[in-house]
Amino acid sequence: MKYVYALVFYALFSQLLVAQDNGGAIGNSGTLHGNFQFDGQLYNRDEAIDPTGEFFPNERFLGNGFANFVYSQGNFRTGVRYENYQNVILGFPEGFRGEGITFRYAQFVKDGLDITVGNFYEQFGSGMIFRSFEERGLGLDNAMDGVRLKYSPIKGMDITGVIGRQRFYFTLGPGIVRGLNADFRLNDLFASLNNSKTNILIGGSFVSKYQRDNDPVLVLPENVGAGSARIQLNRGGFGFNTEVVYKANDPSADNGRIYRPGNGVLSTLTYTQKGLGIILAAKRIDNMSFRSDRNASQFDLMINYLPPTTKFHTYALPSLYPYAVQLNGEMGVQGEVTFQIPKKTYWGGRYGTIISVNFSDAYSIFKRGIPFGGDSLTPPFIPEDDPFASLTAPGTDGYRTRFFRRGEVKYFQDFNIEIKRKINKDWKVTLTYLNMEYNRGILEQGIVDADILRGANSEMVYINAGIIELQYRIKPKHSLRMELQGLFSKQYRGDMAMLLLEYSVAPKWFFAVQNIYNYGHPNESERLNYPLASVGFNAGTTRFQFNYGRQQQGIFCVGGICRVVPPSNGLSMSVTSNF
Repeated sequence: MKYVYALVFYALFSQLLVAQDNGGAIGNSGTLHGNFQFDGQLYNRDEAIDPTGEFFPNERFLGNGFANFVYSQGNFRTGVRYENYQNVILGFPEGFRGEGITFRYAQFVKDGLDITVGNFYEQFGSGMIFRSFEERGLGLDNAMDGVRLKYSPIKGMDITGVIGRQRFYFTLGPGIVRGLNADFRLNDLFASLNNSKTNILIGGSFVSKYQRDNDPVLVLPENVGAGSARIQLNRGGFGFNTEVVYKANDPSADNGRIYRPGNGVLSTLTYTQKGLGIILAAKRIDNMSFRSDRNASQFDLMINYLPPTTKFHTYALPSLYPYAVQLNGEMGVQGEVTFQIPKKTYWGGRYGTIISVNFSDAYSIFKRGIPFGGDSLTPPFIPEDDPFASLTAPGTDGYRTRFFRRGEVKYFQDFNIEIKRKINKDWKVTLTYLNMEYNRGILEQGIVDADILRGANSEMVYINAGIIELQYRIKPKHSLRMELQGLFSKQYRGDMAMLLLEYSVAPKWFFAVQNIYNYGHPNESERLNYPLASVGFNAGTTRFQFNYGRQQQGIFCVGGICRVVPPSNGLSMSVTSNF
């Protein structure tokens, strides 16, 4: 890869000075563009939210930063990303300490062939057997380092092949990942379907990883393969998409080193027409952790991505109870109906009213232990003394299951209604109600299904929440937004209230103040206020934002992937720029 470094540096930096004099254009043929971001925080000691000082860093100021540079000329593109963590902000993975060029690539596209050497991101299907991506807010980056080939030999056929290793902070993971994906658009491939009202896409993928077996006790598979098949149908307002995946046995730290294969299915049905949208989704996954290092944890070195079937909430109080997808098995459903009551009617008002109703839940899959020394095909299936004893016994097949039978452990449930209405040319209102059930033992405390089935206490948090959001246009470019949130529960954090006021002067400024008051916490010493003040300013393509105040301890999730956020108090800043 040293040749990639040399090529990228030469192509980029030998032309930087010329680009500055030509508005980003290099000579008459190439262009240079990119972006920059820096996030930093100055920490204050706050004994009320952190009595022992466990989360107070030795360094008062911590910061993360990166810059991307991309040079394009004709069919050629090359780029680098420099990252700096001096040191990483609290809550991000500790592996991000230091600085260096973490992403570099060269890409050439011509005659239907797309070749990338170096780093790249890619996804096959829904991602259930392969997704290489970055989620900067989480500190997740499993970029591939190797070679990617994309080829479209004929219209309607796309083939992608990848090989390489995954990023592991400032190094690479020990496993080699290889994959092949093919998508076929049947309406383009077959003349008889060219004019069909039904669009059909089918696809298939195969991914394997190689990692040496250095376990002193077990004989572990060094090559682990996974395959998927999918179909997508669209006709009129209807859409149907389903994908089925299978993974060979892959004993790992996630599943207790059992030899059970993994599988999964994800199906989505949609319908849209003017004023109406319907989404129905169902998912079942079983033992689908897939990493290029069998000993990794958290979200390190994940080869695949397991999509959630729960709604992502952006309001502050409901977002304190997010759902994290359970790698070792879950069954989930989601349904959402969005419709508009026509304008100039009694219920729709002058501008119409939009109502969204959403329901989702997630349960364990049905599991019963396999006797020690037995297998999944030979009775008796269940040990007489403890039917859950061998669910994760190392070196066994772990458990048996029934595909259509839901497990006994509820992980999460969410029912919410959102109503949006424009009252007049100056006022808008959004009303939201949520009813949630949150299994804190599973989602935060690391309790596993078998322990709960044996009678271990897993705290289920029952939540009702209501939100009023008002937006008022004071005059052109000047607006005021208010949020009033209430969350009510007898468990965990108890009752909470929040008030936010935000004043914006488009497109330059915004000012905001908010306070969360945990007035109903079961522990009186934790009935605290969490005030926060923010100011932001846009200068062309550069944005500055400063925040000062307290942050609650909690879980931060994006797309069903989560990290723990510690409590903090202090001044934070963010600078982003594009060129």
